[in-house]
This record gives sequence, C-alpha cells and structure tokens, in this order.
Amino acid sequence: MLRANEIQQRFNQIENTIHHAAECCQSATNLPMDLKDSIQQLDQRAMQARSLIQGQDENQIRQCIDDLEDLGDRAKDACENSGNVDGELRSAVMQAHRELSDLKHQLH
Repeated sequence: MLRANEIQQRFNQIENTIHHAAECCQSATNLPMDLKDSIQQLDQRAMQARSLIQGQDENQIRQCIDDLEDLGDRAKDACENSGNVDGELRSAVMQAHRELSDLKHQLH
C-alpha cells in the first residue's frame, strides 16, 4: 500500500480536480440533473473524506476511495450520456475519474 503521506498528496490533487468540476458545473447552464447531482455528491463526499484519508485505518481509506470511485463512475457516465457538456467540465470529470480509479487500483 502507498504510504500515508502519498495517499494524502494524491487525495489533495483529486479533491482539487473534483472541486474544479463542481465549480464548472455551477457556472454551466442547461446541464442534466443527473450530471449536476453526481458531481455535487462527489464533491460533498470528497470533503467528508478528508479527515478519513488523514487517518491510519487502511481498510477505511480503501473503502472511502472505492466509494468515491463509484461516484466518479456515475459522474463520468452522466457526462458521457449528456450531449451538451462544456469541454472544461468534461475534462475535469474525466480527470477526477481517472485519478480516483488509479488510486483505487494502487490501494488494492
């Protein structure tokens, strides 16, 4: 497993990407509700996960990242199924999904 400080650094980067997607989503118009909801849930869960990621329980950290990756999948799917998504928002969602997926695989 990655060291705790590596996980925290990676999570900080992921959290920044998720926040960027959420900001893009807020400023976008005419987005489908499932896309807005999935990004909003991902952003809220990432904020809640911060203290858990700083902990030492590897199983909880792994489960938290798994949950975030599932939400990232949902956001990615919603983004792909929406025809009219701003390129910056699409890029942020895809990057967050990719980073969560990579971290998940490194933790398992």
